[in-house]
Amino acid sequence: MSLSRRAFLAAGGSAALAAPALATSPLMPETRPTIKPNRLRPGDTVGIVSPAGVTYHRVQIEILQEVIEVLGLKMKAGAHMLDRWGYLAGRDEDRAADINAMFADPEVDAIFALAGGWGSGRTLPYLDFELIRTHPKIFLGYSDITALLLAIQARTGLVAFHGPNGNSRWNTYSTDYLKRLLFEAEPVRMTNPTRQDDTLVQMKDRVHVITPGQARGRLLGGNLTVLTSIIGSPFVPAWEGSILFVEDIDEDVYRIDRMLTQLKLAGVLDQLAGFVFGKCTDCEPDSGYASFTLEDVLEQHIKPLGIPAWSGAMIGHIDDRFTVPVGLEAAIDAASGQITLLEAAVV
Repeated sequence: MSLSRRAFLAAGGSAALAAPALATSPLMPETRPTIKPNRLRPGDTVGIVSPAGVTYHRVQIEILQEVIEVLGLKMKAGAHMLDRWGYLAGRDEDRAADINAMFADPEVDAIFALAGGWGSGRTLPYLDFELIRTHPKIFLGYSDITALLLAIQARTGLVAFHGPNGNSRWNTYSTDYLKRLLFEAEPVRMTNPTRQDDTLVQMKDRVHVITPGQARGRLLGGNLTVLTSIIGSPFVPAWEGSILFVEDIDEDVYRIDRMLTQLKLAGVLDQLAGFVFGKCTDCEPDSGYASFTLEDVLEQHIKPLGIPAWSGAMIGHIDDRFTVPVGLEAAIDAASGQITLLEAAVV
């Protein structure tokens, strides 16, 4: 996540959040029939929404407009995209209303989130999931947008996409994966780059195998902190037989330990067919002899599951990233660190 969580906690301590009534829904998740959105085509219109943190600089919108045009698309801004309510991009109802409006708008072919930060989870009670189910479209984002990706998949069966936010760095590596997935409808095989730079062996973007093996299942996941924040709500999918992928940023190792413990105690980890940890950017161990490393914590929580698992995938708060379909069947090979889609993610 791009902003300090401790600052958010400190700010939130002085005022209780209003508690809107949740839409009627069983707490026990169910697997819904898979719905695929239409692929992107040149000339299509992308709706831009801001479900989480506020955007302070209009130049970010100008850059995104140019990115959309280079992709051969047109941009339509959400009515509340540049709103500000504290550290959020407008009030919860307004941010949700923009998402609902983009799904309902016949001129909009896909929806991209502008930025993460914090706040997407607060919009979930106000989303019209029946509208989303009956008007399926590409929904793209990452980080805090994880709450929306998982909720949309859980409540509608629509495949959503963990990929660049609007204000991400749209470099060649990331854009190529996105085009192959969303424009060309390719069942992509995702593998880490093998570049060696000026070294005898590969130093960066290596795969760390936790447990070798192969598995198949639905890809589910996103940002670990955001995922754990909605566990126990009506907005999480059924985990049985799934492949969980997670990533995070700027977290102490003990906090990663705590979140994986929460997933274990909630029964999530024991239902998985496979596990992929992407990048944990700036997640270094505490100084001192007694600290666990991230590798230690993954070995403690994931290795005992006996399922294919690895870390280091190109998923997370990084410049070079995969676009990963949430809710689509895939096969993984932990020894080589490969994710292979078993079908196209769009139609």
